[in-house]
Amino acid sequence: MLKPEIEDGPASHARLSGADPAFRADVIAGLTRRPRAIPARWFYDRRGSELFEAITDLPEYYPTRTETAILREASADIARLAGAGRAVIEFGSGSSTKTPILLGAVRPCAYVPIDISGEFLRESSRVLAAAHPGLEVIPLEADFMRPITLPPRIAEREKLGFFPGSTIGNMTPAMAIDLLRAMRASLGEGAMLVIGMDRIKDVAVLEHAYDDAAGVTAAFNLNLLERINRELDGTIPVDAFGHKAMWNDDRARVEMHLKAKRAVDFAIDGYRFAMAAGETIHTENSHKYGARDARILLRGGGWTPVADWTDPEGLFAIYLAEAQAVRAAP
Repeated sequence: MLKPEIEDGPASHARLSGADPAFRADVIAGLTRRPRAIPARWFYDRRGSELFEAITDLPEYYPTRTETAILREASADIARLAGAGRAVIEFGSGSSTKTPILLGAVRPCAYVPIDISGEFLRESSRVLAAAHPGLEVIPLEADFMRPITLPPRIAEREKLGFFPGSTIGNMTPAMAIDLLRAMRASLGEGAMLVIGMDRIKDVAVLEHAYDDAAGVTAAFNLNLLERINRELDGTIPVDAFGHKAMWNDDRARVEMHLKAKRAVDFAIDGYRFAMAAGETIHTENSHKYGARDARILLRGGGWTPVADWTDPEGLFAIYLAEAQAVRAAP
């Protein structure tokens, strides 16, 4: 871990016995490095998960409604190509709109949602179980960025992974490939994967999607600081920060930052930090992929594209891929 600017010592560590040690490590290391950055996965405490659900309903945020429409159109084809009776493994808590569309089409033998936010996971699982009374729902609290051991009773079943919402875009290409490989390891050879990816498009459309007029995305971003204060004994003056979203054309991604409006000093778990006015904490990336880019990314992660679907405007795409046997040569 990089050395913090000033360290008060470990006196406060005992107070944080209930805090996630990985969260603490990522925050301390992320605020120490330059440029400062905290992984986006820590957005999703209960409040963050609720705010993200609200974002998906915003008029500026096209991905959710566009992907949902594509999935409705493509679900019959997905069911035909994947076959019925697979266990559906969703990487992330089930959406109240998209997940039922897939479940209704493929008629799975079981549904396993995986998420790092346990409380939100259990709640969304109860909702889906109530809506599908004949379906076995097995929530699994875990970090799906790493290979996961699935419940024994579905280990030998054919599997269909589901990763909607263009969440793959939150990772750098190298991390995205690592995630796809971890998914392949979790699901096994012969598994299939339904994955959503956002497309490159007009910059104004992209930036408005991540900086809405109602300020919901800003609240989502700032909630990360609230979580740090609450869980890691932080003293961050949240009102001293503002939300910033911008398109980085060189990296083909929208970036979200927390920008200091004034010079600030604060402590987190006994470590002290200082930020100048205008300095930022990089909190999220949302990479956008062209059609060829997406196929190369999938292949790099060990998945062979089988089919894809998009909307009439080409804003978003859904891919179906298969974990085929590894070949020594093309």
